[in-house]
Amino acid sequence: VQLQASGGGLVQAGGSLRLSCVASGSLFSIDVMRWFRQGPGKQRELVATILESGTTAYVNSMKGRFTISRDSAKNTVYLQMDSLTPDDTAVYYCNADITEEKGGVEKAYWGQGTQVTVSS
Repeated sequence: VQLQASGGGLVQAGGSLRLSCVASGSLFSIDVMRWFRQGPGKQRELVATILESGTTAYVNSMKGRFTISRDSAKNTVYLQMDSLTPDDTAVYYCNADITEEKGGVEKAYWGQGTQVTVSS
């Protein structure tokens, strides 16, 4: 199983980007999916979470600007980011709790990260 993130890039302050992360390979189910980010010189931090049910949760500073969603049929999680500021500059990572086979153990997987740079 692999997670592949994409959609990062360079954008001006106030702009928008949409990140995608697709899980590929042989898997049975995906439970929680998350986006994290790690800015320059900072620790990795949680951005948003979405459960299999579709319930979402956000870090306070992202509420109202970021929207996490998922397409379970495509094993994909998205992060719509609006009103971006230079403080949002970071490498964004997707994370998912995946069970590879029925009756198997759920494990956490990470994508490779996608760079988001917001210019002022």
